[in-house]
Amino acid sequence: MPRLPLLFCALLYASPCHAECLPGCECLEASQTVRCVYAGLREVPGDIPKFTKILFITGNRIHRVSYNSFHGVENVTKLVLSNNGIKELGSHAFSLLLTLCTLNLSQNQLALIHPEAFSVPGSPLQELSLSGSLYNSTSVTDLITALRWGALRNLLHLDLSGNHLVLLPPATFSPLPSLRQLILANNSLVAIYTNTFSGLEQLQELDLRYNMFRTLSSEGLREIEILGRATLLLGQNPYSCSCDVQEFARWLNSSRVQVGDVERLLCASPPSLQGRVVTAISIHTSSCYGKMNPEEVVTTLQTSYVFLGLVLGLVGMIFLFVLYLNRHGIRKWITEMHAACRDVLEGYHYRYEIDSDPRISGTCGV
Repeated sequence: MPRLPLLFCALLYASPCHAECLPGCECLEASQTVRCVYAGLREVPGDIPKFTKILFITGNRIHRVSYNSFHGVENVTKLVLSNNGIKELGSHAFSLLLTLCTLNLSQNQLALIHPEAFSVPGSPLQELSLSGSLYNSTSVTDLITALRWGALRNLLHLDLSGNHLVLLPPATFSPLPSLRQLILANNSLVAIYTNTFSGLEQLQELDLRYNMFRTLSSEGLREIEILGRATLLLGQNPYSCSCDVQEFARWLNSSRVQVGDVERLLCASPPSLQGRVVTAISIHTSSCYGKMNPEEVVTTLQTSYVFLGLVLGLVGMIFLFVLYLNRHGIRKWITEMHAACRDVLEGYHYRYEIDSDPRISGTCGV
């Protein structure tokens, strides 16, 4: 009779015997999966079953992940640590997970990321999600350093969406030569600069939706042209269909870069063009009749200067002609002014001589 429970577990080997699972967790040995969802954990549990290859620890209150957090579960290939309130990733936090391919750290509050947090021997990591996890600008700086030090040469997918990113420093992603998909959606990016995406020759998809792009400058367009093989997603940005959007619209219609959602690039302003597709904007529809390239601007300025010179020359000639016509009157006026000035000066001279003569000075003798 006592052997019946053991016999029952043996017969149901495909279904795990939950008696040995962690409190508040679900252990599925058949699929080699452990789920600890909203289990009230304050740290990564130390008695995770050895068979675990897929580990979900989500919705808990784990503030720090360190080197010993995953001791004993070296066979984990997929690790999901989303929505745990994680604030710190310590040195070599995942280095014991030698077969880790997928790491999901989304929806956390990462304020401190050690430069070697993602260093794993052999660089097995292929997917990394940090969506909505960077706490502030310091976290962004820490992440860039960690990506550079982590030697993630096999990383294929990187998700940095929802992190309020405003600016990407040059060569941010150059340490990721194998990257195929880069998700930067739902941030606050306003421009793309030179070398922003340098080193991403293998990139196949770049997601820039739901940012704050009003247009893309010539510098940004040149940078995107480098990613000739990649599909670009640019929809749901507040594009301003003013004069500045003309170059962007021409580029969309002629570039070899594939924009996967070109029909979703809509004007947000001015009100008269709101909702119009950017590619359909022309000089006439944008009420921009005088937008010129730099060469045209220089030519126009030179023409303006020539015209101004002609006008000033004409005014000068008219002035000289008027003087010529009134030459006799001007000569008489000058003569009279000269005589008047001479009389005044002689009067001053005569008075000076009288005042300086001792005989007329009125001095009383004794």
